[in-house]
Amino acid sequence: MKPIERIILLAALAALAQACASDKAVVGPPGSTKLAADAADEQPQYGPWAAPVNLGPVVNSSYNDNHPAISKNDLSLYITSGRPGGVNGANLLQFEEIWVSQRATPDADWGPPANLGPAINSIGANSGSPTFTLDGHTMYFHSNRPGPCGLADLYVARRHDKGDDFGWEPGANLGCVVNGPFNDNGPTYFEDETQGITTLYFTSTRPGGPGDYDIYASTRVGEDGDFGPAVLVPELSGPGRDTRTAIRRDGLEIFLSSDVSGRVGGIGSQDIWVSTRLTTSDLWSVPVNLGPTVNSTAFDGAPALSFDGTTLYFFSERPGGFGKRDLYVTTRARLGGPDVAEHGSAERHRRSEKHETRVKRGEE
Repeated sequence: MKPIERIILLAALAALAQACASDKAVVGPPGSTKLAADAADEQPQYGPWAAPVNLGPVVNSSYNDNHPAISKNDLSLYITSGRPGGVNGANLLQFEEIWVSQRATPDADWGPPANLGPAINSIGANSGSPTFTLDGHTMYFHSNRPGPCGLADLYVARRHDKGDDFGWEPGANLGCVVNGPFNDNGPTYFEDETQGITTLYFTSTRPGGPGDYDIYASTRVGEDGDFGPAVLVPELSGPGRDTRTAIRRDGLEIFLSSDVSGRVGGIGSQDIWVSTRLTTSDLWSVPVNLGPTVNSTAFDGAPALSFDGTTLYFFSERPGGFGKRDLYVTTRARLGGPDVAEHGSAERHRRSEKHETRVKRGEE
């Protein structure tokens, strides 16, 4: 055989071997790799969280100040506090009530908190952990006031003027389909406009979970439907205590308070953790600790995320505060990807159209 013929033969054999190797490669369902890559590319990208800053003595008191919630426009900060001066008067037993601090612009300082009054707060009982609907007309919270269902129940209140922090109508119990005979606390509201499903996450001591407090979710379809029976969210529930959650507007990132029992990477007695998912139809990932920049060796919890996903409020028992529990804030920069605050609806509409196109093409 001539040298040139030997070279041509070897080249042909090499090409055949490469083709065979490609045929044996492991592949997923049609289009799954492309869909996963597309979903990852469409997620917003953020920088690291900055060192937390105490909100100071105007907002914080010498009492317990915790479980914050931030309005969509960043001008109203709702807090849960055991300070005196609310509906419980001197509040010698430090019942927790919901208060609100306001500011004129997102860059202004927070003003002194004012009590929401008897429409929301209750004499001789705890009320706290508010969360809001997107339109700002509805607030969910929990209370252990005497009710029809359990030791602590979830409540809902409505207002006509979303700019009036003191215009809330009296809170109403969500009923015993959602609430159980145990403690149901810390609601977090998430509206998935792509799927047409609204989810109310909360923490509960009801039996069936791996810890004493676990994360549950109740869903409803459409705006006029009722929330259904709650189900355990096992990927977010650990063997210890899992309490308050905060979800990013696109539903792809969730923060939660959890003690370090059974979780890898804990720093204090309770820390803030984060979990993600590629789409709102996927399961949540294993929660990861936010790390020592945000968490301390003390007790940190009750995260509340701003609408644009760049600011996180929480409480901490770390040294240097004004009370046992103080409110802190940390921020991060958005580096790229969709803006969940400004383009959330457009992004969801675009993703829905892409999904329908792929289905028609047989890619899903």
